[in-house]
Amino acid sequence: MADARRVAFVGLGVMGFPMAGHLAAAGQRVTVYNRTKVRAAEWQRRHDGATAPTPAAAARDAEIVFVCVGNDDDVRAVVYGEDGVLAGLASGGVLVDHTTASAELAVELEGACGAAGIGWLDAPVSGGQAGAEQGQLTIMVGGRTDAFARVEPVMAHYAKRIRLMGPAGSGQLTKMVNQICIAGVLQGLAEAFHFAERSGLDVGAVVDVISKGAAQSWQMENRHQTMAAGQFEFGFAVDWMRKDLAIALAAARKVGARLPLTALVDQFYADVQAHGGGRWDTSSLITRLRS
Repeated sequence: MADARRVAFVGLGVMGFPMAGHLAAAGQRVTVYNRTKVRAAEWQRRHDGATAPTPAAAARDAEIVFVCVGNDDDVRAVVYGEDGVLAGLASGGVLVDHTTASAELAVELEGACGAAGIGWLDAPVSGGQAGAEQGQLTIMVGGRTDAFARVEPVMAHYAKRIRLMGPAGSGQLTKMVNQICIAGVLQGLAEAFHFAERSGLDVGAVVDVISKGAAQSWQMENRHQTMAAGQFEFGFAVDWMRKDLAIALAAARKVGARLPLTALVDQFYADVQAHGGGRWDTSSLITRLRS
């Protein structure tokens, strides 16, 4: 393809695996790295692309490197050092981090990349595993306009909405806003559905009515059936949400923002974890009210 790029994808979790797959399906020349080698081998079995033994090796011939791992420490582990991305990515390349991480890390890595002549974008995503598999993610980006212009057409292979929000760190700050909103909405839904159940109402019928008005939300329409059925073995895990909320709460303290509801819902998620629900979907907040 005329617009094909040499790209590397580091991190093949539930998000990275399908995202890298969309790049390969679109004709990009993809090399992947994953800490668990069997996962990289499985990706290569399903897609047209190559695997590499280290992040540096994956980045060596790439124009753009995408990273999608767990947290700040995981990002540093695959970027720095003799086996890290910066040891392999040549000057003129661009490093894009899809991990939900801190804004401070984004600013730190922009500096490290700049010193090596490499472009940088912090680009956390929203849409969950289903959005990644369907190529319908929302991507909020921080960084320079020139790097964004180079990478946006490539990210479009797995996204429905991409927007540059400002300088380095702005993508991560926007993702924090996203997670704050989701946490509040889910607690509201948990209480509303619990109230409906205790009042003898049919939750499905209630949602059919109120979802056509001001109460409508993505979470309501996509989670009400599983919440009513007590099914939570899927989706965005409570453990991941608590990681994200910890980042948001730390950032709020730094800028002097008050997030009392977010802090409270974070503790409600801690209750879910304590009852063995760390890997349950975030809609599992309702289990606290039923027990």
